[in-house]
Amino acid sequence: MKNLPSIALGSWSWGTGAAGGDQVFGNHLTAEILKPVFDAAIRSGLTLWDTAAVYGMGSSETILGEFVRQYPRKDMVLSTKFTPQIANTASGNPVEEMLNESFKRLGTDYIDIYWIHNPTDAPKWISSLVPLLRSGKVKQVGVSNHNLQQIIQANEILAANGFAISAVQNHYSLLYRSSEEAGILEYCKENGITFFAYMVLEQGALSGKYNTQNPLPDGSGRGETYNKILPQLEELTNAMQAIGSCKSASVAQIAIAWAIAKNTLPIIGVTKVSQVEDALNASKITLTPEEVIQIEALAAKAGVDTRGSWEKSMV
Repeated sequence: MKNLPSIALGSWSWGTGAAGGDQVFGNHLTAEILKPVFDAAIRSGLTLWDTAAVYGMGSSETILGEFVRQYPRKDMVLSTKFTPQIANTASGNPVEEMLNESFKRLGTDYIDIYWIHNPTDAPKWISSLVPLLRSGKVKQVGVSNHNLQQIIQANEILAANGFAISAVQNHYSLLYRSSEEAGILEYCKENGITFFAYMVLEQGALSGKYNTQNPLPDGSGRGETYNKILPQLEELTNAMQAIGSCKSASVAQIAIAWAIAKNTLPIIGVTKVSQVEDALNASKITLTPEEVIQIEALAAKAGVDTRGSWEKSMV
């Protein structure tokens, strides 16, 4: 597999409509707006892009594919997902059918990392990945939103066919460390599996941009979720700001650097060139063990639960 950058860039918020990021972020992002973001990322060496067929019901992949076609495919690392809930169960091979549709939108004939998006009927879908691995249509596979037992089961199914899980993708942030508490991070480390951490910035609540005086946008899904807990986060974000001031770093960069310090590969949603710059600069920041302990303690003290409505407990 290609060497992975230390950070992945997420394009969920590029999708619109059903399951699109516009429903949470409250804005509509066109290809014209996003093209400079993609170009800035490629210039910075950030070439790992994460999307899914379900994001905006294909609209995220379509926009990403428009940009990918303008660069050599060998320079890209594309990560997309099979979502069981939208599978065509009447098809002879629902996984391959969804993959082929992703190929059309992304303008490729192989995917670097293909994920089972959630554990619904997981053993069946994991088994369907084996012929795709053998054919080379899929280079590596991962599982997302799976607990430890489900990850082990998936790995056993693949092992019986000469393959293995290469990656796990779960919600993981300073405010939500369930995958760590459940032993998933340790299992990944022991088995050479890359752990992708999504929602590292908790949709902006850990970016340093928002507080009680400047809440998240009214009417947005993330505003409804996070504005009520902003008072509990101020001590944490103030400490992150103080740490960042000594490193010429923003609060968002400290949150990303923490995820990297925990030996995870954070997925950072990008809609602006400045967010690409945040991601790139965060990859160069080193937190001391004492700084990690400090912000983890303050995150625990905040006492918030940011588990998404789609997530099952990891423990």
